Amino acid sequence: MDANELLRKVRLIEIKTRGLSQNIFAGEYHSAFKGRGMTFSEVREYQYGDDVRDIDWNVTARQNHPYVKVYEEERELTVMLLVDVSRSRIFGATGESKQQMMAEIAATIAFSAIQNNDKIGVIFFSDKIEKFMPPKKGRKHILHIIRELLDFTPESTNTDIGNVLEYLTTALKKRCTTFLISDFIDAKDFYQPLSIANRKHDVTAIQVYDKRETSLPDVGLVKMTDAERGTDKWIDTSSAAVRKSYNKWWYERQLNMNITAQRCNVEIASIATDEDYVKALMSLFKKRGIK
Repeated sequence: MDANELLRKVRLIEIKTRGLSQNIFAGEYHSAFKGRGMTFSEVREYQYGDDVRDIDWNVTARQNHPYVKVYEEERELTVMLLVDVSRSRIFGATGESKQQMMAEIAATIAFSAIQNNDKIGVIFFSDKIEKFMPPKKGRKHILHIIRELLDFTPESTNTDIGNVLEYLTTALKKRCTTFLISDFIDAKDFYQPLSIANRKHDVTAIQVYDKRETSLPDVGLVKMTDAERGTDKWIDTSSAAVRKSYNKWWYERQLNMNITAQRCNVEIASIATDEDYVKALMSLFKKRGIK
């Protein structure tokens, strides 16, 4: 992608997603992703019913009257986007490509975060950590993120979700609100690293997929390419047994993904590339907001 085309695409995504985050997501995001810490605000005189553990004994001694500490929610969050940049994200037979939709979803979340004065960072991953962008604030930082989302070239083509979750757990010491954005095409089990990551951080998963990936059409002999391994294979799609086997594979993969998320107490949204991701994100935010 040349520089002018990239700049045009970045600007288009900014216009679209910034508007969405301002007009639609602001309230939902704020209520769904509240600050987790409490910070000291002031002291006031003790009132009947106050927790005695909040008494400030130093002030009480000076004033010869009980005073308690008052705390307020620490609003500022650190938000991390874990974005899958493996080769399979390039696929797009219906609607947008998975890469384009992932970029728009990530940008919408990023603009929502900075409107709430939160820091936003990104980890691009394949089966390795491809790039780490430390959490920062500001429009310039988000535009840099969008450019990378659209034009980043990974060193590897494969996927290892467990690896990036382990990296998140060890590399970021402060609790983060984390969005794992992927098509979840990963042969490895990632239950344990997801469970550990969600205990330390606050993980939400977003799957982006293409509906053509869910079933095989009956179109005869077709050469299929495994984007991540770079291998080709001829498939006889006219065979009902082949189509049934593929459908079973997709169903079981989705089932395992959802069971894993449920066992780890992680909210997950699955969004097809020809669907409106706005509705899916709104639903996801609302579910979190009423927990």
